[in-house]
Amino acid sequence: MILLLSLIFVAGAITGCRSKQQAPDYSAHGTEVAIPCSDNDYFTDATHFRGTGMAEGTNLASTRRRANLDANSSLAASINSTIRAVTDRYTQDITVGDANEFAERFEDMTRQVVNQVLNNVSITCNQVFERGGQYSVYMAVEVDKDELLNNISSRISRDDRLRLDYDRMQFERIFNEEMERLEQERP
Repeated sequence: MILLLSLIFVAGAITGCRSKQQAPDYSAHGTEVAIPCSDNDYFTDATHFRGTGMAEGTNLASTRRRANLDANSSLAASINSTIRAVTDRYTQDITVGDANEFAERFEDMTRQVVNQVLNNVSITCNQVFERGGQYSVYMAVEVDKDELLNNISSRISRDDRLRLDYDRMQFERIFNEEMERLEQERP
């Protein structure tokens, strides 16, 4: 009886081991590389827009400027796509005299705000590596979403045509929903 129970236990253990899936083998693709300034802490979330950049070169100052430019470009692209999505949703939710004109004027105004805000970004990560006279610079930047939202509202309040069709509460609600969606889409 004990022998029979032992055989059943061993057979179950062997079957159980076979049913476990092994992790995929990616070794044929090469070795995974950890890129500085690019883990989950450096993705856009519900409170901040973020961008990352990288550059290589033999002149450290120039390489830093290019990494910063790359990070700011990534940040601006993230902000612009979010603003475009918010503007599209906002113009669908409100009654506007000419929705196309409003959206166009609004996007032009937000581009100006984005350019202004990009002058006030915070560098959250800056790592420099040197190998044989070649520099690699990794950088991450961020801007607070509330700062961007306040700058947009302030700019709208100075534009008579936009102000007529602007409902700050509605816009902020849509903006915050879009930021939450971005955070949920993070890898």
